[in-house]
Amino acid sequence: MELVKKLTGLTLAVAMSTTLAACGATNETQNGEETTGAGNAVNANATANEAAATPEKKITIKYWYAFGDKIEEAKQHLVQEFNASQDKYEVVAEHQGNYDDLHAKVQAAFAAGDAPAVSDLEIASTGVFFRSGMIQELTEYAERDKEELQLDDFNKGLMGNAYVDGKLVGLPFMRSTPILYKNVTMLKDAGLDPAGPKSWDELEQYSRVLKEKGKLGMTVPADIWFYEGLVAQSGGQMLSEDGKTATFNSPEGVEPVTFWKKLAAEKLIKIPVGDEAGATADKDFANQLSAFKFASTAGVTGTLEIAKANGFELETSFMPANKSYGVPTGGCQLVMTSKSTDEEKEAAWAFIKFMTTKEATIYQHKHVGYLPTRMSAIDTDELKEHFQQFPQFKVAVDQLEYARPRPMETAYPEVAKLIREAIEKAILTPDVEPQDALNEAAEKANKLLSK
Repeated sequence: MELVKKLTGLTLAVAMSTTLAACGATNETQNGEETTGAGNAVNANATANEAAATPEKKITIKYWYAFGDKIEEAKQHLVQEFNASQDKYEVVAEHQGNYDDLHAKVQAAFAAGDAPAVSDLEIASTGVFFRSGMIQELTEYAERDKEELQLDDFNKGLMGNAYVDGKLVGLPFMRSTPILYKNVTMLKDAGLDPAGPKSWDELEQYSRVLKEKGKLGMTVPADIWFYEGLVAQSGGQMLSEDGKTATFNSPEGVEPVTFWKKLAAEKLIKIPVGDEAGATADKDFANQLSAFKFASTAGVTGTLEIAKANGFELETSFMPANKSYGVPTGGCQLVMTSKSTDEEKEAAWAFIKFMTTKEATIYQHKHVGYLPTRMSAIDTDELKEHFQQFPQFKVAVDQLEYARPRPMETAYPEVAKLIREAIEKAILTPDVEPQDALNEAAEKANKLLSK
């Protein structure tokens, strides 16, 4: 990128030199005659006045983001609001697929010297990006603008993944937790209490009743995010405190897989695999084949629309507890690319601050369902009235009491893939024990974590 910008700067410099030379020639000769010194002074003054009247060229930066639909609508709206709010910077927002797509494209662009100045970054990948030198530490910026930023206003339950090795590297943007979505109409028709299920045992009991009605309790992918929540509910940890050793193969990590395997074997729940697993879960819920689904709080608005269109009542609740409630946080934060110019970094910082204000988080929460990231937003009359009218949105906010940050070890994205593969193998292969599958994954994970 530096080379590209140097070349661009050189081109501009040459163009400016050519323009100035042309102006100089005009000043020196008019109709083949030399002008007087007074004439040069008048022309110089006129040129200075024209320059003063001409606004400076805006500093343009790129912002790359993930996901479409309601999420994209919210991001594009906020970008337009930022661009209209001032005349110094211009942000060009570009959609780059899901988080995996976005991360791969940012890495490739960084290597090619053409990375965006700002991007979404899924929280579990923050450690990888920062330790590899791709994103800028924000501590100095936050300290400089502490009165404006009000860092303490961000929900503490969402700040755990904003720091890597004690350094501030991102600000919470569209943050989430998984929650339980419930088709209340199906539950009432089956004679089940819509307030539940509140525990794993109740989830199994509800699923048995629903099976008698020809329905599934839940369609749930073997998603690492959901699994992290179940491990937390069982009293376990994914990794050791120092992040050097896998602990997901402990009894607390095995218990969720054993539970899923049992329910899947009895056809009480369905566990799809592959790239379309999440889409399958959404379709089964929308088509009222499954009464429950785990999904991000970011889906509240969209799922309410689906429920209305398909004629069923929707409620949300905490993920059912095992020994206790527990839930991972998720979503993304906004980060700044490290190799941008100083001007671009200032533009990026101005944009990041704007996108994480109280007003911005209220807007995106109401439009999509992502968590309001600032405590001051939760305390506004606007959100209090919103929660009263649509209690489905408040569940994730209340569930933050039981939230924990996701692991951010450099190797964790690779470890997460190993875990998902092990869970799928254990559940889909009758003679594979969950303990054995997770032990095998832990052995591979430990080699990655020790590097």
